Amino acid sequence: MFIDTHCHVLKIEYDDIDPIIDEMKNNIMIVSGYDRISNEEVITLIDKYPNIYGTIGIHPSEVDDYSISDLDFIIQNINNPKIVGIGEIGLDYHFEKDKKEKQKELFIKQLELAKKYNKAVVIHSRDAISDTIDIIKNYDLKMDMHCYSGSLETAKELIKMNVKLGIGGVLTFNNSDKLKEIVKNIDISNILLETDSPYLTPTPYRGKKNKPSYVYYVALKIAELKNMSVDDVINITTKNAISQFDLNI
Repeated sequence: MFIDTHCHVLKIEYDDIDPIIDEMKNNIMIVSGYDRISNEEVITLIDKYPNIYGTIGIHPSEVDDYSISDLDFIIQNINNPKIVGIGEIGLDYHFEKDKKEKQKELFIKQLELAKKYNKAVVIHSRDAISDTIDIIKNYDLKMDMHCYSGSLETAKELIKMNVKLGIGGVLTFNNSDKLKEIVKNIDISNILLETDSPYLTPTPYRGKKNKPSYVYYVALKIAELKNMSVDDVINITTKNAISQFDLNI
């Protein structure tokens, strides 16, 4: 069994999600919300499908559009046994550098919720790793740095802070030498498999819409880089995910 720890298998992204979910019937996926609409759909999905768990949160790109009721929705649903974390949350300075303080405020509010309710967090950090670290170093939480893209030095710093690194399809790209070196040089106990479906589709399906079953190709590349069997990679990363998100499976 493998676990896709971060995907967006939502109706807005796919014409028909049922066959995509059926492909994963013997495996687990964690579907991540990012705004009120997607968070509501996550709740519907976890109630309907036994192999889906979820995280709910407000993405930094929603900083101008979210309301207090959206945070209340997270609180109202946080104790659902299949909600295993708060996310996707964090900081994104790529497009909106003028909203840094507002993003930090929203990020901290959600970290405080995770602390209060003892939940893991799934962190999005784009062009903002310094501020991200400055904030999360104040929290003793189980943290998943989704779609990690930083340096090896930063990876080691994060690992010391009890942060797991989400590794996805980018690892299979020809131009991902930096990420390949990171995977080679960190212990597999610090790695979570993810797809970020429908984005970042791995080779050999690059150019097509991603889906959780393609997480196998991420495991295959990790096995190659670390000179391990793919079965060992899947088994270890599955145990990592179960521990990280307190999965009751």
